[in-house]
Amino acid sequence: MADIKTLAHRLAEVIGRHKADYIEAHLEESQSSHISYRGREMESIGRTAAIGGNVRALVRGGWGFASFNDLTNLGGSVELAVKQAKLVTGGESRLAEVVAVVAKVPAEGGKNPLTIPLAEKKQLLDEYNDIIWRTPGIQTSVIGYGDGNKRNIFLNSLGSYIEQERADINLRLSAVATKDGDVQQAAVSLGSRGDFSQMRGLRQQIEQMAKRAVALLSAPPVKGGEYTVVLDPVLAGVFVHEAFGHLSEADFVYENDRLRQIMVLGRKFGGDGLNIVDSAVIPGLRGSYKYDDEGVPAQKTYLIREGRLVGRLHSRETAARMKEKPTGNARAVSYRHPPIVRMTNTYIEPGTATFDDIIADIKEGVYCKNWYGGTTSMEMFTFSAGEAYIIRHGKIAEMVRPVVLSGNVFTTLMSIEAIANDLEMNQGGGCGKGEQVPLPVSNGSPHIRIGKCLVGGK
Repeated sequence: MADIKTLAHRLAEVIGRHKADYIEAHLEESQSSHISYRGREMESIGRTAAIGGNVRALVRGGWGFASFNDLTNLGGSVELAVKQAKLVTGGESRLAEVVAVVAKVPAEGGKNPLTIPLAEKKQLLDEYNDIIWRTPGIQTSVIGYGDGNKRNIFLNSLGSYIEQERADINLRLSAVATKDGDVQQAAVSLGSRGDFSQMRGLRQQIEQMAKRAVALLSAPPVKGGEYTVVLDPVLAGVFVHEAFGHLSEADFVYENDRLRQIMVLGRKFGGDGLNIVDSAVIPGLRGSYKYDDEGVPAQKTYLIREGRLVGRLHSRETAARMKEKPTGNARAVSYRHPPIVRMTNTYIEPGTATFDDIIADIKEGVYCKNWYGGTTSMEMFTFSAGEAYIIRHGKIAEMVRPVVLSGNVFTTLMSIEAIANDLEMNQGGGCGKGEQVPLPVSNGSPHIRIGKCLVGGK
């Protein structure tokens, strides 16, 4: 079988023979490995490889899309996508203009986690699992590890031809402790752009995680109510991604009349010190890349600047519909899906205060760290913190049971009273939208202080 570079040149010739307003294609080859544990035993382990591609065609405002694993009939795949597009009646899709790009982007740092033997990865995770189980009171544990290396070629009828290679690693460990019917858990989540060395040296962190799960069994609950709340960079990053970032994806805004009336550029959403950014151009982060899956250069996009809404995230299609500029945010998890508007690395920019500054005058509040999960519905959110501590007279006091934070994202943004200077980016986990999950992203923030946040406790 010919390599994907040879196949891409054949595909370009086929695209040139078809009549459509626009045609683009992806060819992708990937390798991945995974290891999972449930309790003391390993649950699954393996390596996979895949190769395939897709074609997307635009004809008179209608889209056609075909994905394929059969690389011997590239012409048939292009023909199918064009035929589907012609069947769409009353289509309104159009694309913002971009410049054709010819480029080759190697994997960042030349790192490929697939070069590490699977047995070596298992040995490390066996050790981490043993550390969890050495802690008295642990009832069960869950470990999930995954890595991959992907080579992608993008080409279109404008003349773009872009080769990109990227690697990714994600690891999440959790420990569950029980006593007299009570259940508590703690977790660690991290990832990297293919650097396996970042998965090593976690022994102390994992031991502390297991001990924290047990300690939570004897921690008191918080009395529910409104508190001044301080979020650590992990939880604040999850908040800005889930509660605000998704509302900034232009396909969501365009398709929702109510949200379009709320997300008006220039509207005030926070204090002058609040700046929220989505940027795919930061080296080393899991959400970074050189070109998106429409061949548009990645960029840094301010969503909120000095408290005002100044931007949103676009594909070429949403940019044309809303008469704005493309931002390079069209992404797909694999060749099996067409690109849609997605975040990259989303974060709150740092302020000037220290952590001690922002808690100094809090008589009674709650310090929330890490996360378990949450839900959003339009502007309403509910997030579960992984850890919580009482703030008393400007000092971090006793640990309490994990709390649930809920509220309206726009009210909460206006209630941010202070932003620290200690920005950190969280690389663990992945983003889901539609059927496309998990997409590598990162999110982050400095410590932030929110006045009058609803805290669910006892």
